[in-house]
Amino acid sequence: MPGTIKRINTWSSPRNVSTALMYAFAQREDTRVFDEPLYAHYLSSTDGRVLHPGADEILASQERNGEKAIREILLGKYDKPIAFFKQMAHHLIGLDESFLLEMDNVLLIRDPAAIIHSYNKVIPNPSMEDIGIEKMYSLYQFLYKTGKLAAVVDSRELLADPASVLRQLCQRLDIPFDEAMLSWRPGARPEDGVWARYWYSRVHQSSGFEPYRELSFELPPRLQALASACRPFYDQLYEVAIKA
Repeated sequence: MPGTIKRINTWSSPRNVSTALMYAFAQREDTRVFDEPLYAHYLSSTDGRVLHPGADEILASQERNGEKAIREILLGKYDKPIAFFKQMAHHLIGLDESFLLEMDNVLLIRDPAAIIHSYNKVIPNPSMEDIGIEKMYSLYQFLYKTGKLAAVVDSRELLADPASVLRQLCQRLDIPFDEAMLSWRPGARPEDGVWARYWYSRVHQSSGFEPYRELSFELPPRLQALASACRPFYDQLYEVAIKA
């Protein structure tokens, strides 16, 4: 029965550890994972204004109608009791967000300067909309008010102590913690989106959550201004994030 399935959305900014978290949940025998089911909807909704690597492949591989994707994928019937959806916050364009009330929602955050530094290597000169942190703060307000926010997870805290943070996350989601979530075989997974070859090379080389490393970099002035604009949203979300 559809009502017996626990549906988990993890809403993230790009260039975070969202794929690693998806791989962690994929190790659970009770869980089926889905990689960014609203990506084609997002690209379709931007009318070509957003140029992403492999855009034509993505559009051909997924349902472009976001409302249909929500009905058939996010709220679909599955043979496992848990469905985990890796999501990007900026993919929520022009959609009725009431479906969030039928699911458990997790916000996955990362220091915005680090996101911008990494994202800029693939897609130059990102905007506030690309980074998604303002949208995530808006989601936080909505989900907290409606009681459908399970947790906020910060990537630095997760990498500092994966077992502790995942254990707390599972408790918030009211599911048992599974030690299998802490490691996986290196390489691609069948659930990967067709965009994996553009974005997932590092996680494909991993066999678990890599230890946190402090990066040293300097953003150009325009991107530093964007990082400063993102900072207040991140700081407020970090205050309520699970701590290792």
